[in-house]
Amino acid sequence: MSTPLPRYVVFGEALTDMVRQADGSWLGLPGGSCWNVARVGARLGIATAFAGAVSQDLFGDDLAQASADAGLDSRFLQRVARSPLLAFVASRHPPQYFFVGDDSADLHFDPARLPEGWRQAAEVIHFGSISLVRQPLAARLCEEATLAATAGKRIAFDPNFRDLMRAPGYANVLAHMLRLASYVKISDEDLAGLFPTLDIDAALAQVRAMAPDATVMLTRGAHGMTLLKGSIVVEQPALAVDVADTVGCGDAAMGGWMAGVLSGAAGDLAAQARLAAAAAAIAATRAGAYPPRREEVEELLAA
Repeated sequence: MSTPLPRYVVFGEALTDMVRQADGSWLGLPGGSCWNVARVGARLGIATAFAGAVSQDLFGDDLAQASADAGLDSRFLQRVARSPLLAFVASRHPPQYFFVGDDSADLHFDPARLPEGWRQAAEVIHFGSISLVRQPLAARLCEEATLAATAGKRIAFDPNFRDLMRAPGYANVLAHMLRLASYVKISDEDLAGLFPTLDIDAALAQVRAMAPDATVMLTRGAHGMTLLKGSIVVEQPALAVDVADTVGCGDAAMGGWMAGVLSGAAGDLAAQARLAAAAAAIAATRAGAYPPRREEVEELLAA
């Protein structure tokens, strides 16, 4: 019996975070915003795939193994004979990082190699982060988003602002993705980076105007999140936990939100916000980008 195709497909980048340690050494950790989002969806019980390409070396091996461990559909992960995409994190506070990946594996992702019928089976398809600014991958993903939206699929978008997005041309990508989106997650830091001449309220209003059909989630770290749909506004405080690390909390919120959309909370914005907040809170209790398990999230919500 063949395995059903996933309901939630996440396109984008998987990479290795090279994190500088206190002694000056570097620690390599599997990561990437879109890949993190996909792992969260899978660990929360949604049939999920990460659609992207990774290298055939030890870095790609680690990403492939961690993908399998999370329960992601292996048919969507492509292995190519190219160098790995690396993110060197020189400092987390304040954030200082740079990417190394000229002609790296992620750029050679080929949508034509995805399983037949995947788009018909998918219900929510996610895009975002640096994959939408790294060419030629960005153009391919914009095309995939257009095809999916035309097919009536719901598009989820998390820009996840990085300095790379100051490049000419990204403004057109941003406008394109917002126009297609059914769900947009954006942080206060994203708004400041994407719309540097606007205050947060004006920037949020700009996003809502550019994404007229979308439900928008604004995340504010320890200050909680707001879910907005038309005239409906749902406020969700951050849940109190012992914080080890905030890396990946935004990705956990995104994956948690879509897990809510694709489960019993489909029509309940408050329930979606609670699940997103709980996923982010559990992620914060672990060092690195931790994808929370469904049982952990339910236990926190029950408490």
